[in-house]
Amino acid sequence: MAQAPSVKICCISSLGEARLAISHGADALGLVSAMPSGPGVIDDALIASIAAQVTPPTATFLLTARQDAASILAQHAACQTTTIQLVDRVPQAELRLLKTALPGVQLVQVIHVVDDGAVAEARGLATLVDALLLDSGNPSLAVKELGGTGRTHDWRLSRRIRDQVGCPVYLAGGLTPSNVGAAIDAVQPFGLDLCSGVRTGGSLDPLKLQAFFDGVAGRPAN
Repeated sequence: MAQAPSVKICCISSLGEARLAISHGADALGLVSAMPSGPGVIDDALIASIAAQVTPPTATFLLTARQDAASILAQHAACQTTTIQLVDRVPQAELRLLKTALPGVQLVQVIHVVDDGAVAEARGLATLVDALLLDSGNPSLAVKELGGTGRTHDWRLSRRIRDQVGCPVYLAGGLTPSNVGAAIDAVQPFGLDLCSGVRTGGSLDPLKLQAFFDGVAGRPAN
């Protein structure tokens, strides 16, 4: 039988939110460091504190907007998460440096699915990282959107990426309890990533979390 997709709850702002997400079935937690825009930013000291108190098998993702290996390595040394989520474009040479320096840490590169160019971008990066995360931001704007937009994108493009790359693919962008079933059916991703779709007034909402996980359970991925 096919397994349900992995679920990452992002924009975790406290240990209490971390525990609430895990209690509802979250496989991973997103911890957002300094960003040019978007919700959920916390300082690196709090990221480190939460990550230190989350035990396996739950993964902890450091979301970083940094683009060079040296500064990303320094930030990860301070935060000590199991995974680094690169929300902006990182040169391929820098990705290779990261993989060499952190063999035990997962690298997840975000692809912002703006147009057809995202498909070629994803193919070019898939062999350099452990997973891709397909989101609805736009790094080309004057103030970069690197996640947390609450918008969906063209899932047909995400399905093309999923079918053409050889690494796991997470789907993000505007996911909610009401559309998660359709999203899984359309893209068949390895995992799902969301922030605002399970929040009320900026805080995690237990009822929305339960509704989301119920929706995931009803639509197993291939």
